[in-house]
Amino acid sequence: MPTIAPDPTFYPSPRMAAKAPAESLAYVAAFDPERAMPDAIAVVDVDPASSTFSQIVGQTDMPNTGDELHHFGWNACSSCLCPNASHPHTERRYLIVPGLRSSRLHILDTKDTPKSPKLVKVIEPEEIAEKANYSRIHTIHCGPEGIYANALADAEGNAPGGIMLLDHETFEVRGQWEIDRGPQELAYDFWWHLGHDTMITSEWGLPSTFENGLVPEVLLGSKYGRRLHFWNLHTRKHQQTIELGEEYQLVFELRPAHDPTKAYGFVGCVISLRDLSASIWTWYRDGDRWQVKKTIEIPAEPADPNTLPPVLQGFKAVAPLVTDIDLSMDDRYLYVSCWGTGDMIQYDVTDPLAPKETGRVRIGGIVSRAGHPKAGGPLNGGPQMVEVSRDGRRVYFTNSLYGAVDPQFYPDGIDGWMVKLDVREGGGISFDERFFVNWPKPHRPHQIRLQGGDCSSDSYCYP
Repeated sequence: MPTIAPDPTFYPSPRMAAKAPAESLAYVAAFDPERAMPDAIAVVDVDPASSTFSQIVGQTDMPNTGDELHHFGWNACSSCLCPNASHPHTERRYLIVPGLRSSRLHILDTKDTPKSPKLVKVIEPEEIAEKANYSRIHTIHCGPEGIYANALADAEGNAPGGIMLLDHETFEVRGQWEIDRGPQELAYDFWWHLGHDTMITSEWGLPSTFENGLVPEVLLGSKYGRRLHFWNLHTRKHQQTIELGEEYQLVFELRPAHDPTKAYGFVGCVISLRDLSASIWTWYRDGDRWQVKKTIEIPAEPADPNTLPPVLQGFKAVAPLVTDIDLSMDDRYLYVSCWGTGDMIQYDVTDPLAPKETGRVRIGGIVSRAGHPKAGGPLNGGPQMVEVSRDGRRVYFTNSLYGAVDPQFYPDGIDGWMVKLDVREGGGISFDERFFVNWPKPHRPHQIRLQGGDCSSDSYCYP
């Protein structure tokens, strides 16, 4: 009798995922900051043996303008192999693409034409508001219960933001995920420890404080997000809040350990109001409670005020502005994007409470404007959205943060680009001199997803 096998890109453990074949395509969210042309999902050839290596080889345009495509993800992933998953034979086939500004969700089918995904469904904001009372959709993750999507606000643009569930086959909006949210109001990223039945969420701010750019009074008043929230993943109830402290603002990307037996992870904090430094914090289990410790601090760099954007001139320094992080599949290396200074830093986090720097490159940057071997000349923007291949040998990143925030720190404008780093055995990173995508205007590149999965797309139930 014929048997139905799970999708071959699903792996029970991170160790097996790391042995997967190398990716040949990268899917990249591209948005028009002027909101005059539709945003798109671009497809980049990342196969070094291909004649079109380092080129955009396909594109799917959205049907509307002004979406601001953001942190998209797959409909299904390795979490489908968990014992409590009800859909082990679902395919990693559809990209679920949110519009952060429009609150739309776009469903793209990659199966038959991976270089030209087909738009098969659009979920309008009215449906999301009616069924989940949320708006400003930010991040997508596939999990054992279906598709999780988080939102930064309620349907009216106010607090609380939160998470909703979608059916993994019909893409119907099921409703709000939270049963008891406790004190949680602000939202940003979310991830989980499947082996410890724990969800973690972080904080940014409400649309009124970011859709037209960061508001200095809100930032200096310490009114952006500065907390982590811990939830019971099964009961969907809030359990614990940890505040990093008033000086720490914009608590963003969450990266839990891939090994489901490990109860720790990393979160980036964009800026300290004390000295403009950025920081990485490690959360970990301590008895029956969660604790958080600052384990990396990246200082600001002194600079001539005349070289700085108005928002930084009074400080006479360039803030690192850590805006994204990613953790390799073996939980060994953490990659940290410093969008302000232009650094991409590699840390060995074998001991998650004592990281050690093992590699660094610089490209772009508010003041440095460092170049690339293939591009020539100074570049603007800096390392922003970062993605790591499953085997940990390749690191990709783009240079745009958010349409309304980009000009606050790069007032001359951002010309989009995407680059690739090679990772050396035992630590160290360097540019792939053959790979530089000079992004076609008017779009700017943001989130990256790798064909077959990557280090921030999947979660695992077996060590």
